Amino acid sequence: MPDITVVSPVFGRNTDVIEFYVCSRGHHADVGGITPGSMPPNSSTIYDEGVLITNWRLVEAGVLREVETVDLLTSGANPARNPDQNIADLRAQVAANVKGEQELLRMNEDFGVEVTRSYTQHVQDNAEEAVRKVIGALSDGTFRLEMDYGAIINVRIQLHKITRSAVIDFTGTSIQLDNNFNAPSSVIKAVVLYVFRSLVADAIPLNEGCLKPIKIVIPEGSMLNPTFPAAVVAGNVETSQCVANALFGALAASGSSQCTMNCFSFGNDSHQYIETIAGGAGATRGHNGADAVQTNMTNSLITDPEILEMKYPVRLDRFEIRSASGGKGRWHGGNGVVRQVQALEAMTASILSNNRKVPPFGMAGGEAGKTGRNSVRRADGRIDDLESCATVELAAGDVFIIETPGGGGYGSME
Repeated sequence: MPDITVVSPVFGRNTDVIEFYVCSRGHHADVGGITPGSMPPNSSTIYDEGVLITNWRLVEAGVLREVETVDLLTSGANPARNPDQNIADLRAQVAANVKGEQELLRMNEDFGVEVTRSYTQHVQDNAEEAVRKVIGALSDGTFRLEMDYGAIINVRIQLHKITRSAVIDFTGTSIQLDNNFNAPSSVIKAVVLYVFRSLVADAIPLNEGCLKPIKIVIPEGSMLNPTFPAAVVAGNVETSQCVANALFGALAASGSSQCTMNCFSFGNDSHQYIETIAGGAGATRGHNGADAVQTNMTNSLITDPEILEMKYPVRLDRFEIRSASGGKGRWHGGNGVVRQVQALEAMTASILSNNRKVPPFGMAGGEAGKTGRNSVRRADGRIDDLESCATVELAAGDVFIIETPGGGGYGSME
């Protein structure tokens, strides 16, 4: 729910006809929930994860509905901790939409509305054809991926050469979970879009045309298509990574990249922060996996150390490549990282992760990457080992340690 999307209509000049829409999505530092950062490891319903915004008029007659929006953000059992920060971010999103509207109108004036519409359709048609070409070169496949908590993602890919189309069937995947690793079906569609776009060598923009040749089957009531009010916070950051790797596995395209974003958050009443942490990428035929990168579905970069330490009461003690964590193979998997963050005042810290028990798989004889590890080193030197998902209280001087997984290798060493 911290991913808030602001959508604006674009009217034609001097008309009340909506010609286009523009939108901007921003991940907010906190929208409430039972832990700071709105990414609680132990949420059991959507209401544990913050303020649910289903459909809200943010701007009316050109004026931001600030009072009403603050009331919304501070409503419910687990309201936003810093609504003024949310409002500032929402203003930035509205401004981004205004800029998008201005550029669209300028484009229409330069080329005409019909030309603009024609080219937007061409972008989708071109993407569709590019994916159909890829489908023609692939083979059917299946894959079964196990997660740390025992959930199973099962996928079968059937390719139809004559029509150059595909069916992606997730039948056999675990039923809806009582934890927060459920993923809305929209997330799964985004993963399929990403995977097939990544197989296209041409420089095409990511767009819905990539999905036109693909039918996606997701059983209702499964962990990939849960019923309301299922908890879903880990579905976007963790399950999405697992689904991407399962699809690459079914296509025999690569060893597994880390099946996690290592989503680390901390905060108190004064500060809230969240980050994703890099790991190892899976190897492919002819290429070693990259070290210390944000893989697959991750769409964020980490905060610079200087900014992190300037804005938050923490010190970054260590951030380096985790040597020898990538899986061996003819082409080896990428290495993960080690990240150590010391608390300078009391705070609550949480980690959402995977691949702490089940390692990232290797492909075609390549070895699996090393599993990750979460722990806390207390100020007195004691080490507390943590599960894949955990929330802990940190005192000043405590250090949160995250060792991220390596990628799987590809191909036998022989």
